[in-house]
Amino acid sequence: MKVAKTGMVLLLFCSNPFFCNEALRLWEPKPVPIRSLEVHDAAVLLSGVTYMHKEIPDRVSSMWGAERIFHTIALYRAGKVKQIIVSGGSGKVFAEAVPESIQIKNILLQAGIPGKDILTEEHSRNTFENAVFTKTLLQQHPQIKSLVLVTSAFHMPRAMGCFQKAGIPVTSFPTDFYFQPRNWDPDDWLIPNERSLVRWQQLLHEMAGYLVYQFKGYQ
Repeated sequence: MKVAKTGMVLLLFCSNPFFCNEALRLWEPKPVPIRSLEVHDAAVLLSGVTYMHKEIPDRVSSMWGAERIFHTIALYRAGKVKQIIVSGGSGKVFAEAVPESIQIKNILLQAGIPGKDILTEEHSRNTFENAVFTKTLLQQHPQIKSLVLVTSAFHMPRAMGCFQKAGIPVTSFPTDFYFQPRNWDPDDWLIPNERSLVRWQQLLHEMAGYLVYQFKGYQ
């Protein structure tokens, strides 16, 4: 009986929109207004947001987190970054695939970003390798001194840790926020929402990744 009651309490807590939103507000860094950002040499755009649909091969399909791409374009258009470095390989272990950095580059080109202003890192398979291989790429471009790191807000703490560990100073520019403005509507307190369960799963997964990276010395 105690186990059932405990399970019910946990279910009610995790499905409560208010408590879920408060957890996200604690984890995700604050938004950075574009106007407040100083001009940097380049933005490092982390991948993990696109894929090639086998039955729709003539275009790039996007997943959650595609705001990373749109907001990087906004930074470039606003003159806040002079170049864009897209970091990300295919992520496939046993099969060949187009590196995601190339997929995103095609989106940037279609958006009118000149090819000369786009660099790609095509080998990384995770956040740690994003930082390590980006550092190698930067050694070939010593003119790039200042960087903005663009990734989803809930992923930013782990990404910042990896880039700092690799010795790459970056300015955080989080996107794709999950937290919402506080809502004091009774519905958020009283009515469970299945989306809160999904958000908790994503948050706990990212927090576990953060701890594993610390244990491995990746950050």
